[in-house]
Amino acid sequence: MIVIKDVARRAGVSVGTVSNVINSPERVGEDTRRRVEAAIAELGYVRNVHARQLRVGHSRILGLLVLDMGNPFFVDVARAAERTAHRAGLGVMVCTSNQSASEEEEYLALFAEQRVRGVLLTPADGSGRTVEAFRRHGIPFVLVDRVGAGGAGCSVSVDDVAGGTLAVRHLTAAGHRRIAYVSGPPHLQQIRDRRAGALAALAEAGIGDEALIELPTETLDVAAGRDAASRLLGLPQRPTAVFCANDLIALGVLQTLFAAGVGVPRDMAIVGYDDIEFAAAAAVPLTSVRQPAAAMGRLAAELLLAELEMEELELEELELESAGEGGGGAHEHRQVVLQPELVVRRSSLVRRGVSGGLL
Repeated sequence: MIVIKDVARRAGVSVGTVSNVINSPERVGEDTRRRVEAAIAELGYVRNVHARQLRVGHSRILGLLVLDMGNPFFVDVARAAERTAHRAGLGVMVCTSNQSASEEEEYLALFAEQRVRGVLLTPADGSGRTVEAFRRHGIPFVLVDRVGAGGAGCSVSVDDVAGGTLAVRHLTAAGHRRIAYVSGPPHLQQIRDRRAGALAALAEAGIGDEALIELPTETLDVAAGRDAASRLLGLPQRPTAVFCANDLIALGVLQTLFAAGVGVPRDMAIVGYDDIEFAAAAAVPLTSVRQPAAAMGRLAAELLLAELEMEELELEELELESAGEGGGGAHEHRQVVLQPELVVRRSSLVRRGVSGGLL
């Protein structure tokens, strides 16, 4: 029987290239496509439909589990992932863990029970326990907004250390020497990485760690920002700037400061994180560290689809295993790290001297 590996050998290309010619010819150059098509015709290759049906027999749904669908950042991630999956003929089941490891575990168990084709996952469990437990089900998954421990598996993330550095470097360059970090749940790796970046920026400016006043919150929403701002206003010595772990927190801080008569940025500058749509539309347009949310969702879905496609190829070549021959090669996991960008708006534009006075 002629199999896909024979076609690849005749055409002088990889098994993956042959698969692209069959499934996504627009991804292959014209010369290569013609060479593969000629090899298919010469050998009389016919795709193993039975093997493909083994995979199609599973759900045509991908699972997407994020921290909070109330956060517009994750809405943008989900939209891009859904559009990418739709083009491949798949649907997406979107769930939120509410930043809870136990809820994450429950939803991953549901995905396994429903035998979804694959999963896009932003972990809430900082220990990695739930992810490792899910791995045993053999369902392909890609981490979103997080790098897997030891680089295992595919992931798409943003360099949050660099993002924290951008935010606080901007504030120290403007003369701020006492800065609050309104963080979020400390078990989230993103929160810890943004803090590490903030401390790196302080060190870069020759300022000690004690200049960073940490105000952790239990959630990453507007209410958490309001609560943190109330605590901030009660400090005996207020900071002159606030770096918030996301824009929803920053908007809550802005609301409370405005209600208390604290001028932004005159009395206190604010920098958020994510650059959601509402950041630019706030009463005082918000300076924010932009994460490429749509690119993250699209790339994560593409990595997952590539892994699913390789699984189909392996199923098509089951007959090679029975004949004692090797398969067409394993999927190569990739860890894609995107870079953040600082978007400066009015909430941080007042400049101060080293003593803290306005310039």
